[in-house]
Amino acid sequence: MSIDINNLGTTTAPSPGDSNRVGSSEANSADAQKASGKSSVSDTVSLSETAIRLGQLGVAVENQPVVDTKRVEQVKQAIMDGSYTVDPARIAEKMIDLDMALKPKD
Repeated sequence: MSIDINNLGTTTAPSPGDSNRVGSSEANSADAQKASGKSSVSDTVSLSETAIRLGQLGVAVENQPVVDTKRVEQVKQAIMDGSYTVDPARIAEKMIDLDMALKPKD
């Protein structure tokens, strides 16, 4: 049977008796694997200590609340009683620190 796709040439589909088939011992092994549903090769995976620690850290972060409600209440109370102060120099310093931390290292 010939197939010509976009004039790329003619190819023929392999016939059941083609010599390009898998060898009989490999075919028998594959048939046995299909019949039993089990692989004859076992794969193993191991994690590094760093990967294990990162996984534990991820779990710890997921368990932390998104908002520190105690701190939010303290700030609300400070605003309400007029004791909340803003330090523009500290804010500017923290913004510069954040900018420096986000810049790629050369």
